[in-house]
Amino acid sequence: MAICAVIRRIPKGWVATYGQVAAMAGMPRRARLVGYVLQNLDPAVRIPWHRVINAKGEVSCSLSRNGGDGLQRTRLEKEGVEFDERNRVDLARFRWLD
Repeated sequence: MAICAVIRRIPKGWVATYGQVAAMAGMPRRARLVGYVLQNLDPAVRIPWHRVINAKGEVSCSLSRNGGDGLQRTRLEKEGVEFDERNRVDLARFRWLD
């Protein structure tokens, strides 16, 4: 799948937005599809899903993620991605530009 192929290319310590991933996968304006794919991802599929965040630079929080939002932030911080006082990533600094 093109979405997973793009996400696999995001380097450690960098992030991409849902919309950015969609556009790079040849599906512009399909950010929600990226979210849907990630939410329904088979756990056996090994991709760095935690590197995909929303367009505001935030980890998207949802009850359906079963705590995955906290795990996502922890993984990003371990890779050196920093969050500000509003719990946002500076996209000008950490956004991956392929």
